[in-house]
Amino acid sequence: MLPESTALHLRRTLAVALLFATVSLSCLVLFRDVDSSRFLPQFSSAYSLYGFSSIFPLVGNDSTAANNEYPLEKVLKDAAMEDKTVILTTLNEAWATPNSVIDLFLESFRTGEHTRSDFHEEAYFMSPVYLKMMWRRIDFLRSVLEMGYNFVFTDADIMWFRDPFPRFYADADFQIACDYFKGNPDDLANIPNGGFNFAKSSNRSIEFYKFWYSSREKYPGFHDQDVLNFIKDHPFIRNLGLKMKFLDTASFGGLCEPSKDLNEVCTMHANCCFGMDTKINDLRVMLEDWKHYLALPPNLKRLSVVSWRVPQKCSLKALQRHGSPETSVQSG
Repeated sequence: MLPESTALHLRRTLAVALLFATVSLSCLVLFRDVDSSRFLPQFSSAYSLYGFSSIFPLVGNDSTAANNEYPLEKVLKDAAMEDKTVILTTLNEAWATPNSVIDLFLESFRTGEHTRSDFHEEAYFMSPVYLKMMWRRIDFLRSVLEMGYNFVFTDADIMWFRDPFPRFYADADFQIACDYFKGNPDDLANIPNGGFNFAKSSNRSIEFYKFWYSSREKYPGFHDQDVLNFIKDHPFIRNLGLKMKFLDTASFGGLCEPSKDLNEVCTMHANCCFGMDTKINDLRVMLEDWKHYLALPPNLKRLSVVSWRVPQKCSLKALQRHGSPETSVQSG
């Protein structure tokens, strides 16, 4: 993993950037600093989706981007850290409405330590619209790598409680969070979740993303993380020499497998959860638990007297009812 001194140096000297890309990849919004005391001070929770596009013009496909005052490459350049790393998330309209997922996502940055869309509907898990969105995301991320940028991709239903960079592996090309972690970061039996990953730009990672995207044709009707599960041990990936790591749920947890120690957690994902209302409920409880933890004196923090009260409304049963009939339980 990255040395602690390197991580501290990064936190002191580099502006951590957040780049919001809609699921249709038509609107990009940039924030330059995730310092919790300064993050988004000019925005209230009542911002609108149209407010995003008034800050940055629309960026759609390559042809529109070429004629745009803020083409994708410029936005990435402005957002990037010194080592050309950006933090990306995707939004649909439902997640960007006031008092919805994006507000909770941003609040997690404010309370964390060191730290319009063409689709006008909520994209239900495993619906055709949802699948199209997820695969478009994979192709977009490939293009970011081709432009020479590393990225941390994070779903907006992931709460950031601590700076994750110290917990990343310095020698990995691609590292990804898990629904279920088996105890070994190299174990291909780990069950990955596509909602949080860190990829470094290289020929290996670019070819990996191309292969991942093209594999959707072999597995029609499957989610991108299902397909990753199918291909993670494929000879093509092994021959690439891609170094893949799986992130421990102790630091990168979720509702499928919550992190057990709030002293160690970096992120928590509202995975294994179906439906906007249930997801928002459990995200709010998650934030309340974190704030309760922060209010404790140091001696009680060390004793781990606070634990997560989630999942509550989120449940695997609901996910099984609404999931793809061909697949096992997956996360949203």
